[in-house]
Amino acid sequence: MQLGLLVVVFFLSSMDPTGSNKVVKGKRQRRISTELSQGCARGCDLCSEFNGCLRCSPKLFILLERNDIRQIGICLPSCPLGYFGLRNTDMNKCIKCKIENCESCFSRNFCTKCKEGLYLHKGRCYVTCPEGYAAANGTMECSSPAQCEMSEWGPWGPCSKKRKLCGFKKGNEDRTRRILQAPSGDVSLCPATTEVRRCTVQKSQCPEGKRKKKEEQGKQDNGNRNRKDTKDTKSGTKKRKNKQRGATVPATAASPAQ
Repeated sequence: MQLGLLVVVFFLSSMDPTGSNKVVKGKRQRRISTELSQGCARGCDLCSEFNGCLRCSPKLFILLERNDIRQIGICLPSCPLGYFGLRNTDMNKCIKCKIENCESCFSRNFCTKCKEGLYLHKGRCYVTCPEGYAAANGTMECSSPAQCEMSEWGPWGPCSKKRKLCGFKKGNEDRTRRILQAPSGDVSLCPATTEVRRCTVQKSQCPEGKRKKKEEQGKQDNGNRNRKDTKDTKSGTKKRKNKQRGATVPATAASPAQ
C-alpha cells in the first residue's frame, strides 16, 4: 500500500515541473514580442526597450541620439537644427551636418544657416566675407557684386555721334539705370549703370549744315557772277580799244611828180 502511494506521488511530481516550465517559457516569449512591437511611441512601427525606436512610419524621420554607450531612436516629422533629412525607400533618416559652425544644412557638406555671428558664403561659414564679397541687405549672407539692388533700365536715348543728332548714318545710343542699394554701401562692387550700343539712322542734313551749304552756294554764285562781269568788262574794253585804234589812223595820198 505504501509502495503504491509512493509511486503515485513520484509520478505526479515528475509531471508538474514540465508543465510549469512550459508556462514560464510562454510568458517569456510573450514578453520578448511585447518589447519589439507593442508599447512604441506614436509614429514608431518597431521599437525595443534598450534602443528606443528601430523603424519609423514611412513619412517620419528617425533620429539617433547617443546616451552614453547606447543610441536611442526617435521619430520626427522633420529633422532638428544641425541635421538634414535624407529620404530612403527603407527608412528616412536625420543625418548630422558635417560643416564646421553650421546650424542648419541642406546636405552633408552644404550649410544653409551658420551659427550666430558668422557669415554664410556658398554653403560654408566664415568670420568675415571673402574678398570681393559683402553682406547683402543687412543679412549674414555674403553676396557677389552681381547681387547689388539695381533699378530697371531706362529707355534708349536718341542715336547720336559726337554729340550731334544729324549729319551721320551710324552712331551710338545709350541707356542708364540707378543703384538702389549696394553691399555695405560700396557702389564699386555693383555692375555698370550705363549701357551703349551701335545704331543706324537715315542720314539727314543738319540745319546748320544746310545754312552753311546755302551760304557757300550763294558765295559761289556771286563768284561766278563776278567772274562773268569781269570777263564782259574786259571784252568791252578790248572792243573799244580796237575801235579807237581804227579811228585815229588817217589815210595818206601820194603827191604828183613835178
